[in-house]
Formats: sequence, structure tokens, C-alpha cells
Amino acid sequence: MTDRTPDSFATWRDLFVERIARDRQRPTPQRLLVAEILFHHRHLNVDELHRRARERDATLGYATVWRTLKLLERYGLVHRSQFGDGTARFEVAAGEVEEHHDHMICTRCGVIVEFENAAIEALQVEVAAQYGFRLTSHRMDLFGLCPKC
Repeated sequence: MTDRTPDSFATWRDLFVERIARDRQRPTPQRLLVAEILFHHRHLNVDELHRRARERDATLGYATVWRTLKLLERYGLVHRSQFGDGTARFEVAAGEVEEHHDHMICTRCGVIVEFENAAIEALQVEVAAQYGFRLTSHRMDLFGLCPKC
């Protein structure tokens, strides 16, 4: 997985600003703050994102966080996942600043581990081809107990 560097954040932020302008909306400081926090922290739900954002801007409202997430999702810059804890979690969409990855989720403590495995990726393509499919995207989430649990 590609590290999230300041340069990759600048590139991703520029994509957001470009897409929001194309949508005739404004890249407000609050929207940019939400985007920045989401970029640098993986698998946040809206409550966690709002709490972190309010640490930097006490005036930032919950609705602003939700609307910004909806915009980022609509522009293909983030995607929403459900990891079995009953809440939507958001992360930067693979392909914009990092490579595809899969997840292992502990069903007891909720820890989420990202991983990449070339053999699994190749096998998925092979299995799809056996059934006449050409993969355009996929995701794999594995559920179980982490070493601590």
C-alpha cells in the first residue's frame, strides 16, 4: 500500500477541489478540514470524524460532516464500508492515492487490519475467469478474532 504522504494528500485534495468546483459548489474551510482528517485517518465513522474535526474547529456541525462525506463519496474519492459493527465507515478510495487492499476485522474488539496479497488477487481473477467474468472491482473483508482477542 502506498504511504499517505503530504504530496499524496495535496493531490487528493486538488481532486476534491476540482470536482467540487465542477459541481458549482465551494471548497469551504470546513469541507477541506473534514477531507483532510478523513484522508489521514482510516476507517472512521461519522461520529469519530465529527469528533476529530471539532477538535480543530469547534464550530463545525454534524450536518457539514455528513454532507462532505456524501460529496466525497459521490465524487468517487471515498467509499463507505460496513464492517459488522452497525456503523458506516469511510476511507479514501483505492486507486486515487493508494493501491487496492482488503480487510481483516476482529468481531470482538473491532480492530481493522488492511492487507495486500498478490496470490489472493490473482486467484480472484482466475476464479472470475472460470465463470466468464472479467472483474472490474471487488472487495474482500475477512471476519474473525485478532491475536489479542
